Amino acid sequence: MPTPLADTPSAAGRVDPRAGRAAFWLYAAHLYTVFGIALSNILLGLTLLVTPWALRRRPVDRAALAPLWVPLGVYILTLFGAIAASFEPRVSARSATEVFNLATLYLAPLLARGERNVRRLVDGVLLVAGLSACTGLAQYLFGYGDIDRRIRGTFSHYMTFSGFLLICDLLLIASMVWSDRHRQVWRWVALAAINAALVGSYTRGAWVALGCALTALLLARAPRLLLAYVPAALLFIVLAPVPLLTRAASIVDVRDSSNYDRLCMASAGLTMIADRPLFGLGPEQVQRRYSLYRPPTAPRFRVPHLHNNFLQLAAERGVPALLAFLALIAASFTVSWRSFVREGGRTGPRADLHAGVMLALFGFCVAGLFEYNWGDTEVQRPLLFVLALPFCLRAGGPEAE
Repeated sequence: MPTPLADTPSAAGRVDPRAGRAAFWLYAAHLYTVFGIALSNILLGLTLLVTPWALRRRPVDRAALAPLWVPLGVYILTLFGAIAASFEPRVSARSATEVFNLATLYLAPLLARGERNVRRLVDGVLLVAGLSACTGLAQYLFGYGDIDRRIRGTFSHYMTFSGFLLICDLLLIASMVWSDRHRQVWRWVALAAINAALVGSYTRGAWVALGCALTALLLARAPRLLLAYVPAALLFIVLAPVPLLTRAASIVDVRDSSNYDRLCMASAGLTMIADRPLFGLGPEQVQRRYSLYRPPTAPRFRVPHLHNNFLQLAAERGVPALLAFLALIAASFTVSWRSFVREGGRTGPRADLHAGVMLALFGFCVAGLFEYNWGDTEVQRPLLFVLALPFCLRAGGPEAE
């Protein structure tokens, strides 16, 4: 078993606890303010400046973090390789700023060590999600709420809003199913607000992802409850407003223009990958060159991206970048699963955190089949923390400050 990262003074000198606390709370603040990306970026930059001071003479178990850092390093290398091989390197070079965003993943196991700190971060993000969901629901009072003017909470776009809420919703559900935290009233309020806002966002990809994640949860905890799907579906058909029912029915309608558009984007993406499998077209080149690859019957000549995490990464940066991305997800999921089993399964003291990571990653991947949510910084940033979460727990032990 890997040696935990030490939080105690090393033989070389004493660690300044004030610097460590300052770095941790700056890191926490950049997650709590993700709805205002400019402020979040400033706080992340300050965290990067403070971190070397906070980590002076603190030993780091690099072997324990290798499953996280190796695929992260490969992912960054493929990014620069894709920029160099791009059709327009100067345009693609703007994507190098993603290295800054990835600091959320790199810094987490260094600054947020142990269960206590992890729970502080998770609870804070869940509170932010609940408040954002309440803001979104309040927007019904100001003319929002239909398909043409969807609620977006504290975010600039409804897709960003739903992507952020989905990750938080699955973390919250896990905390209530696998722990006694369901006794806390604020969690029930947040749960109701987040799910109501997810429904009100009219984001079908988030609906499908949430449904798949809940199905996986029921299969793991109470398979018999799956029988409740039939009466629940009938109740939805009878009671749901017509616009909501129409939107849900359109998920499986191949004649829906949005669905057909995504099929055309998938076809174009596969052709792009076959054309340049190693480094892709280059960052920001999919949008510029989509018209060269689109099927003749595609509804649009230009699209901002391929509305699919996996196709977008492979088409833009090559298959190695996609494999590195999948390796990051697999590493986090595997560590969470092994820790979940080793610590006692459902009755383990941190079962809710490990289960939350697995549910959130699963839901994110399902939603990523319909939307390029990895390319949205406001969604990517909390997801990066979720990826690092099991390594944070290994880093400091259950009681680490």
